[in-house]
Amino acid sequence: MNPNTARRYPVAELDALVQSLFCATGMDADIARCVTNALITADCMGHGTHGLALAPWYLDAARSGAMTIKGDKTVVNDRGACITWNGNCLPGAWLINQAIDLALERIAQHGVVTVAIANSHHTGALAVYLPRLTERGLLVQLVNSSPAAAGVAPFGGTKPVFTPNPLAAGIPTSGEPVLLDISSSITTLNSAKQLVARGEKFPAMWAMDAQGQPTNDPAAVIGGGGSLLPTGGMDHGHKGYAMAILAEALTQGLAGYGRVDAPKNTAVGIYLQVTDPAAFAGHDAFVRQTDWLVDACRNNPPRPGVAKVRLPGEHALVRQRAAHTQGVPLIDAVMDALRPLAAQQGLTLPQAL
Repeated sequence: MNPNTARRYPVAELDALVQSLFCATGMDADIARCVTNALITADCMGHGTHGLALAPWYLDAARSGAMTIKGDKTVVNDRGACITWNGNCLPGAWLINQAIDLALERIAQHGVVTVAIANSHHTGALAVYLPRLTERGLLVQLVNSSPAAAGVAPFGGTKPVFTPNPLAAGIPTSGEPVLLDISSSITTLNSAKQLVARGEKFPAMWAMDAQGQPTNDPAAVIGGGGSLLPTGGMDHGHKGYAMAILAEALTQGLAGYGRVDAPKNTAVGIYLQVTDPAAFAGHDAFVRQTDWLVDACRNNPPRPGVAKVRLPGEHALVRQRAAHTQGVPLIDAVMDALRPLAAQQGLTLPQAL
């Protein structure tokens, strides 16, 4: 099969298969459910670099002990509206859902609930967690960073210091929410690794080599001593650089664990803040403003070559709905990687639709 050919697979069958694979490692069933949902939802939304392509790595981490698969987080501090946890290297998908559960319990009392989590395992795509809150009319901000890794140099420098440090937000409207999921670098390390594995290049000069020269070769970053360029590239990268610093302050500074501690394993820092507009000018007042802004953007005259102006997350929601009726699009390389793992457990892959 062509490893880059995409076929569609039933959501329910993929979900059952992948949950079974995680449970076979000894992972708690609720944790397996959260991780599986996060990976499949990423594929449904079009975030393929953070979908089931990561499942073999997750399974290896679960089997090797690099990822904690049982137990609970440790409460470091709890002041009602401000909570800090040590995630004990549990999967980020489970920890974020636990944080959302807690925020939903407390939001009516406090109006704003913030959870900082240190030492989480990988979170996957941040956009997948936002609709749980926006569908309740809540504004959400979600940020993470990985202090055990480095692949992005500060603007003007050549030595990697940061990870892509994504910042996500969900903004309620009277209709579909606006969903932001942006990184502080032009692309991600996962994307670079997958391009290297396929022998492909970036579509443009998205990286620097170790000498600080722009390149489209992901191998310059993965094992070559180079770095991804911050958002804004060679001329306006100070913008992504500033975003990366903010992300690390929120996720490592507030959680109290980060690069200065030289973590050796996947040790993601997470910042979740949930805001109830009702605690401010009111839900109706908030939506009145966001609806006007959405309409102003959607009705904006498009520039030549653009069919229409879209809102952040608009395509992701369209893709997600399509995936639940038409199947999840997965390239053959993803299914080829899952096939032997399923066979080891006596499981078979679902048939393409």
